[in-house]
Amino acid sequence: MRQPVGRPRDGRVDGAIAAAARELLAEQGYAQLTVDAVAARAGVGKAAIYRRHATKQAMIFAAVMHDLELETPPDAGSLAADLAAVTRVIATTLTAPPPGVVPGMLADVHADEGMAAAFAETFVQAERDCVTEVLDRAVGRGELPHRPDPARVHAMLLGPIFAWLFLLLEERARLPELAEALAADVAHSLTTGPGQARDA
Repeated sequence: MRQPVGRPRDGRVDGAIAAAARELLAEQGYAQLTVDAVAARAGVGKAAIYRRHATKQAMIFAAVMHDLELETPPDAGSLAADLAAVTRVIATTLTAPPPGVVPGMLADVHADEGMAAAFAETFVQAERDCVTEVLDRAVGRGELPHRPDPARVHAMLLGPIFAWLFLLLEERARLPELAEALAADVAHSLTTGPGQARDA
């Protein structure tokens, strides 16, 4: 009976590759990272990486999204408090990778249909689910007459945080202050302004 050729495709190899990629991203940056360096750091052959990831970009994407589990924060009792918790989750997720990784990865995501689909199904959908549940809570409390479009509210929360970090290049230390103010502004807009008028 012939034995399988090569290393077993088990979780230990996947974990070693992901850990090595994250370490090297922190040390070298997104553009400088190579499959050769990841293979050497992980103690595996390049073939083991390419059996799992078709490209360097796909490998980095998997490493950055590894173990990403965005759970809806516990009910804080009000729309404003719930949105503040969601903005903290968004801010934490965007600042978790080393500086420069998120913009570089997003550029590759938009150039690759497969990565774009995976990104939408993981990161985007997880955040959207958080926003949707928070809005449904507000409807249940009577704070909103009906649920606004979750995609629009998601954009209202995510857009300023993304701009602060990657376009304006403002201080990360001030991000918690921005997140709190942003959540309060969005909650006020949804509960008092014309933006609450449509169902999802």
